Amino acid sequence: MSAFEARVFSGVQPSGNLHLGNYLGAIKRFAGLQSTHNCVYCVVDMHAITVWQDPAALQAAIREVASAYIAAGIDPKGAIIFNQSQVSGHAELAWVFNCIARMGWLSRMTQFKEKAGKNRENASAGLFVYPSLMAADILLYKATHVPVGEDQKQHLELTRDIAAKFNNDYAERIAELGLGADEGYFPMTEPLISGAATRVMSLRDGTKKMSKSDPSDLARINLTDDADAIAKKIRKAKTDTEPLPAEEDGLKERPDAANLVGIYAALADTDVASVLKDHAGAQFSTFKPALADLAVAKLSPIADEMRRLKDDPGFIDGVLADGAERADAIARPVLRGVKDIVGFVSTRK
Repeated sequence: MSAFEARVFSGVQPSGNLHLGNYLGAIKRFAGLQSTHNCVYCVVDMHAITVWQDPAALQAAIREVASAYIAAGIDPKGAIIFNQSQVSGHAELAWVFNCIARMGWLSRMTQFKEKAGKNRENASAGLFVYPSLMAADILLYKATHVPVGEDQKQHLELTRDIAAKFNNDYAERIAELGLGADEGYFPMTEPLISGAATRVMSLRDGTKKMSKSDPSDLARINLTDDADAIAKKIRKAKTDTEPLPAEEDGLKERPDAANLVGIYAALADTDVASVLKDHAGAQFSTFKPALADLAVAKLSPIADEMRRLKDDPGFIDGVLADGAERADAIARPVLRGVKDIVGFVSTRK
């Protein structure tokens, strides 16, 4: 049995234009976990600035993510909702972890390679070391579980590597100070990967991830889209000419079909097998309207609530301020322990 209190941590980057992939891959799952776990949900604004952000747009995007959390059903009085930059412990612990992580570990991160591309020499140093900040985000709260998509598993593995190296390097010191259990000072955080559509693909190309940067707005469903826009985008989504199969194996070589079926399953809180059982043999001329009706029913209330919250920035700022205070109360003693362990001298109480 773990000596660590069970706690979930996760976050969404405020990079603008939240879409269906953000909702199904993260935010919807966050809301579902709050009834069974102690949850800390962050708007990771420090991660956002690893690439240039317009300051005014960033502020709007931070509030948009917080609004999406609340509109999706996360209770800010139960779960903690805050933006990362308001708790200085994230940056402080990230620096310690920069000194724990190895260059080789960071060099293997596939997301850095994808984002930096061929221009990696001009990429920011922050983009290279941001997995250390991600590890700090998680371990600052000694989170035992993180809901992640398939594309974030590598970063969670790095978090575990950093935690293990810290626990091992400072094992004697941790024991001397009485700051850890048999497992060490930090937990080996476990991933929570569940449900259909943990990786939502483009509506125009089922082999590519749904993205805000896609030049075609028809490639994604934005969380602020109205009912007509949602229905139109699903109607125009790329498919093939074959009917839906009865078994999942029939979707293996059909990425566009698999994407729409996965989206349906995730929105309906069921699995792909059940969707195919109900729609086996259906043409997309029949399936798409059913998916559109479901998507409108599930997403329109979220869009309406986000628009309402957008008109009340004072409320959102109050939620973020309260969340930051509660988050800092958890983080402060964890960071104090780290400073004692590594040998910093602190004269402050």
